[in-house]
Amino acid sequence: MSSGALVSLANRIALVEQSAAAVISLASDYPEGTWVAPHSHPRDQLLHALSGVVDVSTEQGNWRVPPETALWIPAGCVHAVEMLGPVRMRSVYVKAGHVTPATGLRTPQVPRVVSMSPLARALVLETIGIGNRDCLDRREQLVLDLLLHEIPRLPEQPLALPLPRDPRLLRLCQAFIADPCAQVSLDGWAAQAAMSRRSLSRHFRQETGLTLDRWRQQACVMAALPRLVRGDPITQIALDLGYDSPAAFTTMFRRLLGVGPRAYAQSGAT
Repeated sequence: MSSGALVSLANRIALVEQSAAAVISLASDYPEGTWVAPHSHPRDQLLHALSGVVDVSTEQGNWRVPPETALWIPAGCVHAVEMLGPVRMRSVYVKAGHVTPATGLRTPQVPRVVSMSPLARALVLETIGIGNRDCLDRREQLVLDLLLHEIPRLPEQPLALPLPRDPRLLRLCQAFIADPCAQVSLDGWAAQAAMSRRSLSRHFRQETGLTLDRWRQQACVMAALPRLVRGDPITQIALDLGYDSPAAFTTMFRRLLGVGPRAYAQSGAT
């Protein structure tokens, strides 16, 4: 593989910053535990993991990217990346403005996780083979154009954890992320934040855009994803997350992602 070969981080950043091509596609494989310090790109990025789970964090929150999904990262967004297991990453960097609201995408100011359609996945892999040349033949240009038109069609997935600005709420959220438990009560959080239940619920939704229950459910799903991909037993995951039964966990998981954890784990293993 030439231009599609695995690229070191230093070379990756240099290519993204210096290339004149409208679209740059890069392939990188990372061992488990790899952490990429906070950085930004002058281009929008579609980050797709063929295998493994990626965690991306900014000052605004956390996003988890399992197989079958991708993360849209807007240009200039400062983000850190952690590999939660061995990761085969394929990324497409697009000059800002080439995927715009005019083509149907509500360009986010923060990252968002999207489902990868079979077409989008195939197009990303095809762009890796094309490389990063300025001069493309007609077929190659059509492939890139089709990918740019497909990106706005990718549906968003609830795999984000926006963080509140209020220090009291932020501390509670960070503690929950470190040790998620479905049994944590609203009364307990209200007491720790020195707020009433009503005030806590109102402030939390104002600052995150999510209800407290929905935020904690998404946190539990995000905590479960790397373990499902590893093949951990669903019963153990459910109990570790504080659910009374695997059935209760499965119901919540299916409600958020549209598929049960067993089917999700099987799709992530393919």
